[in-house]
Amino acid sequence: MIEVQNLTRIFRTYKKRPGFWGGVTGLIHRDFQETAAAKDVTFSIKEGEFVGFLGPNGAGKTTTLKMLSGLIYPTSGTARVAGFDPTKRENAYRRIFALVLGQKNQLWWDLPASESFVLLRAIYGIPADQFKKTLDNLVQVLDVGHKLNVMVRELSLGERMKMELIAALLHRPQVLFLDEPTIGLDVVSQKAVRQFLKEYNRREKVTILLTSHYMSDIKELCERVIVIHKGTKIYDGHLDRLEQSKGSRQKIIRFLPELTAGASRQAFPENWQSANGQTTRADDGKFTVCVPIDKVVAVSQEILSAGPVADITIEDVPLEDVIAELFQSQ
Repeated sequence: MIEVQNLTRIFRTYKKRPGFWGGVTGLIHRDFQETAAAKDVTFSIKEGEFVGFLGPNGAGKTTTLKMLSGLIYPTSGTARVAGFDPTKRENAYRRIFALVLGQKNQLWWDLPASESFVLLRAIYGIPADQFKKTLDNLVQVLDVGHKLNVMVRELSLGERMKMELIAALLHRPQVLFLDEPTIGLDVVSQKAVRQFLKEYNRREKVTILLTSHYMSDIKELCERVIVIHKGTKIYDGHLDRLEQSKGSRQKIIRFLPELTAGASRQAFPENWQSANGQTTRADDGKFTVCVPIDKVVAVSQEILSAGPVADITIEDVPLEDVIAELFQSQ
């Protein structure tokens, strides 16, 4: 469904010299800097696959999605999506894909979502019966029927993202590009969006390419991941291998001693260290312990038995750290 060969995008930016005379000099002679947002990226995705597209900020994920959507042109290389060349921006191609950007809106801010949907129906030329059937189904599954006539600007972030997904799926695309669709959402909204995407992919066999900084999104939705770093692909394969890296086999325990208790200050001095993990202490008194997964229970018991604790949490290692480790191992 998606074929990408040596896709490259280089951005050329003007470097202004400092000061007034730097600006004057720039009128005569300009210095430019070239940055490769994507460099020789190659991959293929089969019909119906749900693939995670990972990388730290600035890695080139969004740039690649925009090239596949025809929003920007590649400097070199080729891409084919469902047999179409995105750079030609054919109307037939626009009707078979959708792009959802988690940090940008496609709905009209001062209109109810229902009116935006009617306008999108006209833009895509969707038959009335198909439009009603698709809209009713999506509204029911996402449970937003009571919000259809509310101004988009008055919706919560989670409700707005659900409406954005409905807008993207009204014309029943074969390919769906998702750029951080759960960014900023609370835990409940994230779970609802993930469940919807998982079921929609299973039912409709839509090919989905997903970028996300939340490891829980990737683990629940994708079996295969593509990782890029500084514009270059460094991994393409099953999620299991990425999860087997050292970072993914660890957890982070953060805890705050009960600062008002004298016993706590004695139990957790500034130089306190766990016997089973690397420990650091922040200026606010909170400790962070990086431990192997099989030591989480033991370290938690060690902390709780050492002295009074006001708060304790157990977290995954940030995805960017796991990716950075993978990059260093190449």
